[in-house]
Amino acid sequence: MPSQPTAPADASSAIAPDSCILPPGYHSVTPYLIVNSAADAIAFYRHAFGATEIMRLDGPHGKTWHAEIQLGNTRVMLADEHPELGFFSPQTLGGAGVSLLVYVADVDAIFAQALAAGATRLRAVQDQFYGDRSGMLRDPFGHVWSIATHIEDLSTEEICARSRALLSKRCKSAINN
Repeated sequence: MPSQPTAPADASSAIAPDSCILPPGYHSVTPYLIVNSAADAIAFYRHAFGATEIMRLDGPHGKTWHAEIQLGNTRVMLADEHPELGFFSPQTLGGAGVSLLVYVADVDAIFAQALAAGATRLRAVQDQFYGDRSGMLRDPFGHVWSIATHIEDLSTEEICARSRALLSKRCKSAINN
């Protein structure tokens, strides 16, 4: 079994918590999406999620080298795939290796808006055991998004108890079928 990496002595300093070292508009972690057709992706994210384009740097051969959009309080970077540099989109790879979770004020409205803009429903919007109302979709560029509205504050113990109850029901249902 491979050994597990160890955290630095002061793990809290490993990720930049200090706003003075972050550029304005950024957080410690910024998603960077590789897509086929960044221009189309930006248009989709604008229509589906209300994103605002911050910047776009076009490179040779009609490809976007780098672009940034704003979704709520989060900056998201994206670029066209560049196989020669080892950057591939989920469509080229045959699936997404990561998903994104976006909190919104009205999950039902934004989810419907994203579907109307061309997303594909993976899981319908429903109340979740952990206190969110959420659904999951795939955008036309292969990225998976969970859209959620937080509806209930729960303790870790409450979430664990609900999870056990849910899994117990699913296991019993599977056995009986």
